[in-house]
Amino acid sequence: MNFLDKLKSLFTDEDSSAVVYWIYARCRRCGEAIKVRLDLKNDLSDRDEGGYIVHKTLMGNQHCFERLEVTLIFDDNRKLVDQTISRGEFITMEEYEAYQIAKAELPKEEIK
Repeated sequence: MNFLDKLKSLFTDEDSSAVVYWIYARCRRCGEAIKVRLDLKNDLSDRDEGGYIVHKTLMGNQHCFERLEVTLIFDDNRKLVDQTISRGEFITMEEYEAYQIAKAELPKEEIK
C-alpha cells in the first residue's frame, strides 16, 4: 500500500454500504420509479423515544411534479423499523431496475 492509499483509508469508510440506505419509490400519479440515497451518518435525526428519524420529499425527473413524502424510522443501530409514504408506494430495487430497463427501451417521444 503506497502513501496515498494509506492517507485515503484514513478518511474513507471501508464498508460504505453500512452507512448508505437506498429508498426506492413509485409515484402514484405518473408511475415513475425514484431512487434516493440516504446517508445514515448525516441524514438521520435523533428521536425523543430513542432511535432515529428522517423525513424526505421525493420528486421524479419526468413531467410529473408530484411530491412524495417519506418518513423512515430507525433503531439505535440504524436499522429500519418503520416507513411511511404519501402519494406513492415503496418498491424493491428489482422493480426500480426493471422500470429503468423498460424506460431505456422506449423511444424518446413515448416517455412520459
